[in-house]
Amino acid sequence: MDKRPEWFDRKNPDLFTSVVRKGVETEHIDLTLVRNGRFKKRKRNEVNIAELTEGILAGDRGRLARAITLIESNAEHHFQAAQKLLHELLPHSGKAIRIGITGVPGAGKSTFIEAFGTFLCSIGMKVAVLAVDPSSSISGGSILGDKTRMEQLSRNPKAFIRPSPSAGKLGGVHRKTRETITLCEAAGFNVILVETVGVGQSEVLVRDMVDFFMLLVLTGAGDELQGMKKGIMELADAVLVNKADGENKQLAVKTEAEYNRILHFLQPATKGWQTRAATCSAIYQEGMKDIWKTIQTFEHTTKKSGVFENRRRAQTKEWIYAMIVDQLQFSFFNHQDVKPLLPQMENEVIAGVRTATSAVEELFHAYSMNKKL
Repeated sequence: MDKRPEWFDRKNPDLFTSVVRKGVETEHIDLTLVRNGRFKKRKRNEVNIAELTEGILAGDRGRLARAITLIESNAEHHFQAAQKLLHELLPHSGKAIRIGITGVPGAGKSTFIEAFGTFLCSIGMKVAVLAVDPSSSISGGSILGDKTRMEQLSRNPKAFIRPSPSAGKLGGVHRKTRETITLCEAAGFNVILVETVGVGQSEVLVRDMVDFFMLLVLTGAGDELQGMKKGIMELADAVLVNKADGENKQLAVKTEAEYNRILHFLQPATKGWQTRAATCSAIYQEGMKDIWKTIQTFEHTTKKSGVFENRRRAQTKEWIYAMIVDQLQFSFFNHQDVKPLLPQMENEVIAGVRTATSAVEELFHAYSMNKKL
């Protein structure tokens, strides 16, 4: 109820417009004053592993996104929580077909993934897209624009798109991509599409985490020789000549034939499987059904021969070794004796008073003397 302030003119109350109103009650905020007069920060919220596990197994995309953020975090206190979550979800993973997609710049990878993913959703599949964006070598930032480019697919309730920065890792594949695949499979996605930054000598790392590997190419521009030079064709299970539409269709068919002639003389990437080239048009969504049929045939053939499971086991082994390298790197650079010594060694090498080899030996000597962080 409005009240007049105590200083209003009682003789002319109607001429006084100010009133006193009851304030709005707000939620109590637990802030404690410390001696220097600043507010003490509240304790960080603990990660609820049971809640995340339940949500992911139920297909909750919001909790899946939160879990992936936890996995990608570099914070030390998030590492143990992430490992507990992976331990809970690991028995529920491994049932999806993992498809890697790479290609020359401008080949239309994002457009193809949207068209292919939309087709898969239309036939009842649940699709997770892990799109890796290049990180800036200067600022470390990424645009993460894949979700914007795949506007139609991002709105599909059967699809989940997660753009992640490459974080400067070799091959443009984020260091946590393997763990993210595990989370998506546990959430019920039965097709995992991993889009990489682009073709390069280090891009072959994607082969170590997928079952089927696709290479997107364009007509002309010397792509045939470029693919041969970089050896990327020897890793591909399928080569797709994209943008086979309009006036470019005839040239695309010719390029397809040229690639098939090249592939005939190469050793297949997968034992018992002959890599073939095909044409498609992502913008007109042509050829998607044939591509999916090829992948299904590949899965059936390799599972029957045992190659599929052998590859999965080999990839798990590679995962272990990759994690060992990451852990050793973290342990080394965060070592209590190495951290203060490293800037000194850098300055001495830059000044020319010490060789890089002797500096490294000195650092490893300090590290080996006491391996505790």
